[in-house]
Order: sequence, then C-alpha cells, then structure tokens
Amino acid sequence: MTESSSQSVVNRNRLSIRIWLAIVAIAIFALVIVGGATRLTDSGLSITQWKPIHGVVPPLTQDEWQEELTLYKQIPEYEQINKGMTLSEFKYIYWWEWTHRLLARGVGVLFAIPLLVFWVSGRIERRLKLPLLGIMALGGLQGFIGWWMVSSGLVDRVDVSQYRLATHLTLACIIVAAIVWVSRGLAHYSSDKAPSDASGKIAAMIAIMVLVQIYLGGLVAGLDAGLAYNTWPFMDGAAVPANLLVMKPLWVNLFENAKTVQFTHRTFAYVVWLVALGHMVVSLRLAPGSTHARRSMVLFALVTIQAVFGITTLLLQVPVSWALLHQGMALVVLAFAVAHWRAFIGSYALPVKQE
Repeated sequence: MTESSSQSVVNRNRLSIRIWLAIVAIAIFALVIVGGATRLTDSGLSITQWKPIHGVVPPLTQDEWQEELTLYKQIPEYEQINKGMTLSEFKYIYWWEWTHRLLARGVGVLFAIPLLVFWVSGRIERRLKLPLLGIMALGGLQGFIGWWMVSSGLVDRVDVSQYRLATHLTLACIIVAAIVWVSRGLAHYSSDKAPSDASGKIAAMIAIMVLVQIYLGGLVAGLDAGLAYNTWPFMDGAAVPANLLVMKPLWVNLFENAKTVQFTHRTFAYVVWLVALGHMVVSLRLAPGSTHARRSMVLFALVTIQAVFGITTLLLQVPVSWALLHQGMALVVLAFAVAHWRAFIGSYALPVKQE
C-alpha cells in the first residue's frame, strides 16, 4: 500500500470514529438533560431497586405497578412529602427515572458495541485503545455512582445527597470532555501559531474552571439552593450576604449551607467570565484573525450566554425549562472549552501504522 493510500485509510477510519464519538456525546447530552428533568420533577427516588438487566423492562401489569408503588411507600420521601400519592401520580415520576436509566443503558451499548467492531476490524490506532477503554470504564463507574446517589435518599433522607448528585453530574461531564478530547485529536488543525506561550495553559485552566463550576451547580441543585435568594446582582440585599459561615467546621458551609453554595456558584461564575474575557482580549491583541483568536471569541460568547441563562433561571425561581437550558448549556460550554484547549496541542501525527 502506498503512503498516500495508507493515509487515506487512516483518515477514513478517524472520520468514522469521530462520527461515532459525536453520536455518543449527543446521547450523553440527552441523558444529562433527562437526568436534570428527573431531579427537577423529584422523580429520582421513584425506583428503589437497582436492576441493571431486569430493570430494562418497566411494570407491565396493574399488579407490577402496585408492587413498585408499595416499594416506594417504604422510603422517607413518600412518608414525608408524597403520602397519599395516587398510582397515576406515581407513574409520572416513575417514567422519568425509568427513562433516565434506560438512556444510560443505551449509551453504554452505543459505546461498547461500535468500540468492539472498530477494535476487531483493526480500525483503532494503538494510541487510542487505552483512552477509549478508559472512557468505557468511566461509563461503568458512572452507573455505579448513579445508584450510589439514589441509595443515599432511600433511608434517612427525603432526597439524594448533594455530594453524590454533584459527583454524578460531574462524572458525566468528565466523560463528555474525554470524548471531545479524543475526537478533537483526530481532526485536522490550523497551522496558526498560538497567540502566546501561555495561551494553551489558559485554555486548559478555563476548561477545568468550567468543570468546577458544573460541580458547584450540582451542589446548588442538590440543596435546592436556587429556590431562594432569587435576586441579582445582589444576593439577600448585599454584594456579600451575611451568614455565609454559620456552620462548623467552616468548610462545611461550602457544601451544606445553601446560601453559601449559591453565593460560591455565583462568584465563581464571575471569575470564569473574567478569565474567558481576558483570554479573548489577549488572543485578539496578539494574534488577530487567527483561528485561536476566533475560538476564544466563541468561547467567551458561550460563557456569556450561559451566565445570562443562569441569571434568568435564578430570577424566574428555577422553572424546569430554564433550568434544563442552563444545564444543557453548561455541557456545550465545557465541550467547546475542551476542544479549544485540545487545539493548542495539535492533532495526532499522520500517517499512523494501523494495529
């Protein structure tokens, strides 16, 4: 095989892998949105057992539905919040959680089967094998984390632990980030020089900051912290509200004090916005017209739009539609930030010997 034809084969394989990874990323995006809706409708505890295989089949008869409702009646959420819930009302929350779990299983299949096909057919380069296996391992861990989260609300609580919810959301975002990282490395890149030696490091910092902000958002969701202090730019009538550090030890406030958690989420959003703004300004000044500068403009625009969505969600007291828009946009910002960071490193060299 000539060098030209060999490179053509590599390019086709990489395109196929990128399309597959893009489909998986879109599926995870849908999964995160449904997961957010499950949280917002208080549906996450409606299925009280973890049945990775058998759970694919929902209740099919009246007796099976009654059995599921009976199990639900045994947890604190029913006793303290939903006591007297009708079967019809229970079905509404059950279908949200069941759909979320079914989508999660579907994403696993969507990743594992093509991976096996690409692997057996020799279309995966050796350098990609370990990263792809790592992504699959993270997916398996995510399933366990999901049940670990749900189990926290079945005994002594009426909702899930905010620590576990934030971990579950963040891990989903890490999986998306890993997929974008691998996929972007298979694409062709512009030969434009980076605006400065620090540009790639700043891009990396922004991506990591966005991920941290998503974790903080998970804490906000877990504590229902967005349902209070629905004013902006001031919070509880002040730029820095009182009673942010009333819990002992002090660090607990960052995770369990709803007021402090919302304030931290707000404040860190300003930091992310300012860093993205500075990155754009420096890129435009040092390398006007370059692809890196244009990407920095898009990134800043996305961060700004996300900030507007967040403020609107807060002011409207967290309606489901705006909350899901805010959550979905967070994934978009993260994906673009990771792709922007990856672009400073460059693509995998061509041609590559096929394994």
